[in-house]
Amino acid sequence: MRLKNKTAIITGAGAGFGEGMAKRFAAEGANVVIADLDGDGAQRVASEIGAQAAAIKVDVAKRDDNQKMADLALSRFGGVDIFILNAGVTHPNQPLGDVSEQEFDRITSVNMKALFHASQILVPEMDSRGGGVILGTASTAGLRPRPGLVWYNASKAWVINACKCMAVELAPKNIRVNSLCPVAGETQMLADFMGEDTPEIREKFKSVIPLGRFSQPRDMANAALYLCSDEADFITGVALEVDGGRCV
Repeated sequence: MRLKNKTAIITGAGAGFGEGMAKRFAAEGANVVIADLDGDGAQRVASEIGAQAAAIKVDVAKRDDNQKMADLALSRFGGVDIFILNAGVTHPNQPLGDVSEQEFDRITSVNMKALFHASQILVPEMDSRGGGVILGTASTAGLRPRPGLVWYNASKAWVINACKCMAVELAPKNIRVNSLCPVAGETQMLADFMGEDTPEIREKFKSVIPLGRFSQPRDMANAALYLCSDEADFITGVALEVDGGRCV
């Protein structure tokens, strides 16, 4: 029960890494707001968790939607202690000049601007409660980029740096800010990362991961649990690689 009496908002929690985090956090005693653009997915996860969870359809690129998820956490559970910016999008693996402006704008809005919106809304609430934790899902792509994903890679490097900067500024408020850097995982975005989903390409991607497999939701959930628990109360500004050795 490492998160007993805590309330967490997790974006992109209707599937994949976010779902894994939400269920792990609930198992450790947290109340969880399941926020996702896929409202049905959010409701499914919340129903599987039970009374500790509340679901809401959210486009994290929109400030009003960020405010609504914060309001839900306050009305349902009385506050916010943990915020995880997990929602993210990518463009298909392709040359940088082939990415459309519309795709670029969506990447910057979801992967980057969402943190701007959420932090401005949630930091005052956390400050009023004496502190809190913010965790951004970045990527090994922000540390060891691959060709074909230039603008996605850049957005994740931005998340890493933004979280480090926030960690320094918010430390006096007892708000810790870290990021997680997973290697490619068995999520809905895997095919876009690879360009084409074939057994041969999967093996090519796995070949650069020393532990020999893709990341899984449980890997991210366990890492997030540690960083958001009081066991990590002296850790801030860290970009934790959850990557099977990819970045070594």
